This record gives sequence, C-alpha cells and structure tokens, in this order.
Amino acid sequence: MGRQPTCQPTFQRGHRGQRGHHTDRCWRTALAIAASLLLCWWPPAPTFAAMDVAKQVLIGADFSGQELRGATFNLTNLRDATFAGADLEGASLFGAKLQDADMSNTNLRDATLDSAVFDGTNLTNAVLEDAFAFNTKFSHVVIDGADFTNVPLRADALKTLCAAARGTNPVTGRSTRDSLGCS
Repeated sequence: MGRQPTCQPTFQRGHRGQRGHHTDRCWRTALAIAASLLLCWWPPAPTFAAMDVAKQVLIGADFSGQELRGATFNLTNLRDATFAGADLEGASLFGAKLQDADMSNTNLRDATLDSAVFDGTNLTNAVLEDAFAFNTKFSHVVIDGADFTNVPLRADALKTLCAAARGTNPVTGRSTRDSLGCS
C-alpha cells in the first residue's frame, strides 16, 4: 500500500541546508478547507431583486410582457400604462392610479390592489386569483374573461363588476361571472 499523506509537521532540510521548515502542504490544505467553509455559509447574491417604483409618475409607460413578480407600484400614477401580458404575480399596486391602463392577459395572482383606481382599465383575460382588492375602485372597466377567484371585494365594486362580467378566462377556464360569484 502507498503511503497516506498527513498534515503532521515535518521537518526537512530546506534551502541552503536550514533545518525546521514546515511543509507548505498542510497550510494549503487548511486554507482550502477554511475557504470552502466560508463560501458555504456566505449568503448568495439575489438573482432577481423586485423592482420598486413607488410614488412615481409613469404615465403611458410600457411594461408589456415583462416579468414583474413582486414589483412595487404603490401610489404610482400609471394612467395609460400598458401591462399587456405582464407577470405581476405578488406585485403591490396599493393606491396606484390605473386609469385607461391596458392590463389585458396580465397575471395578477396574489397582487395587492387595495385602494387602486381602475377607471376605464382593460382587464380582458387577466388572472386576479387570490389578489387583495377590497377597497379598490372599479368603474368603466373591461373584464371580459377575467378571473376574480378568491378576490375580496366591497359590495358596490362587486355590483359594478357583475354588470360588466362576461366570458371565460383562457388560462384558468373559469367564467368571469362564476369567479365573481355573480347571481
């Protein structure tokens, strides 16, 4: 059998005949182990930090098809903005002004929409499943094919939405009227 390397201090005749030199192998091994342990516990850098544009004026901004999961648009003016096909899952649009915005085919699952203003907003085929929209203002909205499953709404908002509800969501297969609980 071959000889196993150890990290026992060894003394060998070094440069110019000096005695007492410790081998570098032990130090290199110890350093490699320490570096490995440090890297294992070092927190990883975030691969995606959610966008935060709270309290901004973004009139007419185009976010079409963008990945905006967890983004913050709190109290942001988004009049005439386009979010068509965007992924806003878990995003916060608290108090956002979305007059005449295009949110068709948008994923708004688990989004916070409380106190937002949807006036003339296009929500065609949007998925709002489990979003929070209790104090949200809806007027003159287009909700053909939108899915409102498990979305808490005030009675006046529900009445407005049920009057405009039609179609079936192409992603979830749910009827807009059924998802709202319209009678």
